[in-house]
Amino acid sequence: MQMNHLKNLKNLAHTASGNFFLIAGPCVIENEDMPFEIAERISVICNRLQIPYIFKASYRKANRSSVHSFSGIGDQKGLEILKRVGEKYHLPIVTDIHSDEEAFMTAEYVDMLQIPAFLCRQTSLLLAAAQTGKYVNIKKGQFSSPESMQFAVEKVRSVGNQNVALTERGTMFGYQDLVVDYRGIPTMQAFGVPVVLDCTHSLQQPNQSSGVTGGRPDLIETIAKAGIAAGADGIFIETHPNPAIAKSDGANMLPLDLLENLLTKLTAIRQAVISFP
Repeated sequence: MQMNHLKNLKNLAHTASGNFFLIAGPCVIENEDMPFEIAERISVICNRLQIPYIFKASYRKANRSSVHSFSGIGDQKGLEILKRVGEKYHLPIVTDIHSDEEAFMTAEYVDMLQIPAFLCRQTSLLLAAAQTGKYVNIKKGQFSSPESMQFAVEKVRSVGNQNVALTERGTMFGYQDLVVDYRGIPTMQAFGVPVVLDCTHSLQQPNQSSGVTGGRPDLIETIAKAGIAAGADGIFIETHPNPAIAKSDGANMLPLDLLENLLTKLTAIRQAVISFP
């Protein structure tokens, strides 16, 4: 999938094979080599299954539980690695931004800017991202209703940028858990945007007393299957060759070796869904 195909992600998800699209990669750039290994392996899988693929990794993690948590290898180095991954494997790239100033800097290296869930109401950040002309993927806040996300979409569109997607990533359920309300998928699709289901962050168990976020990776397949059955346009999965040693979000990432089997099942579910419109 070439970078310029991001002009209309909604159509991209429903052309050719009619498959969902995939946003996947490691939580954060940990070193020089790992992003290339992951991108290459996922590209091979997605080419075989005819899944449009967008590589995701954060060049810096700004939202961490503890001041001692790993945040990145340096902004410039991380961004340059992301750009090289895209060029080598002909993939569109998405990464998070956290401030207005980051928007234009990051837009020089990637094809899609992602607004973290905790920042989905930050008007100036949304406007700055929109003004770059890049595709903007807004994660629904854990504190937000699906209906309220129409206003985030309006902010991006207010400057003439129609390239916007929304991502469901769970809603707070008590202090240390999240729950996914699948009614939110069609609700947010009604705003005329593609809707992605984040199958890994939806299974986080935040606010642990240890200062490290927990998770339920054993339920990734369950969440993903339900999302495809509910009509999600895209699936978001953070994956790592060895989540046990990942420097960020290892508790809820999918082992890379399990990805192909999962995507094969999801593709079959997708075909069943579109066979009965």
